[in-house]
Amino acid sequence: MILPELTPLAALRLNQDDDVAVCVRALEAGETVLDSVVVNETIPAGHKVALRDMAPGTPVRKYGQVIGATTAAVRTGDWVHVHNLGMGEVTMRVRAHEASPATVTAPANRTFEGYLRPDGRIGTRNYLAVVTSVNCSAMVARRIAREVEARLGEGFANIDGVVAVTHGSGCAMESSGEAMDVLRRTLAGYAQHPNVAGVLMLGLGCETNQLSGLTEAEGLASGDTLSTMTIQGEGGTSATIAAGIERMMAMAQAANSLTRTPQPLSGLVVGLQCGGSDGYSGVTANPALGHAVDLLVAQGGTAILSETPEIYGAEHLLTRRAADPSVTERLMGRIGWWERHVAATGGSMDNNPSAGNKAGGLTTILEKSLGAVAKAGSSQLNAVYGYAEPVTAPGLVFMDTPGYDPVSATGQIAGGANLICFTTGRGSVFGAKPAPSLKLATNTAMYRRMADDMDLDCGEILSAGVSIPEMGERILDLMIRTASGEPSRSEALGFGEDEIQPWRIGAVM
Repeated sequence: MILPELTPLAALRLNQDDDVAVCVRALEAGETVLDSVVVNETIPAGHKVALRDMAPGTPVRKYGQVIGATTAAVRTGDWVHVHNLGMGEVTMRVRAHEASPATVTAPANRTFEGYLRPDGRIGTRNYLAVVTSVNCSAMVARRIAREVEARLGEGFANIDGVVAVTHGSGCAMESSGEAMDVLRRTLAGYAQHPNVAGVLMLGLGCETNQLSGLTEAEGLASGDTLSTMTIQGEGGTSATIAAGIERMMAMAQAANSLTRTPQPLSGLVVGLQCGGSDGYSGVTANPALGHAVDLLVAQGGTAILSETPEIYGAEHLLTRRAADPSVTERLMGRIGWWERHVAATGGSMDNNPSAGNKAGGLTTILEKSLGAVAKAGSSQLNAVYGYAEPVTAPGLVFMDTPGYDPVSATGQIAGGANLICFTTGRGSVFGAKPAPSLKLATNTAMYRRMADDMDLDCGEILSAGVSIPEMGERILDLMIRTASGEPSRSEALGFGEDEIQPWRIGAVM
């Protein structure tokens, strides 16, 4: 990537082979950028300006990669966006295991202050949780969580809070099959999460997703840190709330006895997200997060890349550094599933960029995907997981999830992510209890406008000339501080429960 030594610039060419440049600021008709390109019309910041004349059907490159093809004639200096750029023919890219990834050397023996659990996993937070089997028990779960939280005063300083894990499913569905497997796997992942010290699993009693079936299928055993009950079995709402409070307060005593101790960075499992993206996402925050990922992986940590529809068209950048051909095969199998799934529902893989993405300068899913994959850095891809499957491999891994951030992050957390890093250009507000979520702004203007929600201004790569490696170091330092207990902005604002959204697959009966 070609980056400026000094800022601000008017426009930035990211690769010498590119046909477009990114507008660092809004451009006006008649001004000259990059020495010789005369702008023909007003172009918003973050959008693309043409660097050469292109006939209809011409492939257009950004990041040195094809992001689509022109749908109309384009002149040098024109605004390139949805009115003259489309997907074109998505060409088959090199998808085989080709080359070894780059390596990054990180300072050895860095640690964070975390909670060591009996199974060896490490928590970045110390929560209690109420996990529901069905939507019908959601209100009661929230009441129990809030009542218990109100009773946790100064005497329970080592407990971060009580999270109600609720959802809109659990009944009116098949009692077996993929939909039930995904739901149960997700709920079990939250119940066994390293950031949770004690859990009450709460059902209604007559739902399809019976607690007995859930616990048996997922190998969950009742004990001092896990209790189950149903509203019907307890005799109604009031009785259940009273019994639930009693059981959770007993768990609180044990949870409060736990303390933070120095833990290696190999204990960090970081979910990578981007939402509310813009034309700067692939220039600033995403590559900086990728550098932080490489530093984390060099220390033995784990990073989970997800959002399968948002790597579409850029999967070759992952498969060429897969650990072995089976990893490539598994990833391409999930890409194929999404192509069939979208076709069967009458959709398009290019329908993923949202209105906000497009307003921020992103035109096609290929363009968005190329920027999104930058979050994965340059490390070897070691494994591919299904939605909410337990992540056990260290290093960079991939989890198949939708691109919708709450659903995607829910799968990552169920898989064991104890921290989320979320890049955003438009200004996403998002939390992810029981895992802290860090918001990394792609541009300084948005960071200043929404400073109450953002954790770090990665826009300084353009606005202040900070290098990508230096910003990556800042991100890793922020990860360590947050994992050690420093509240994220979303935690300070109280986000994190309403964003829990398991992936709903299949028919609602």
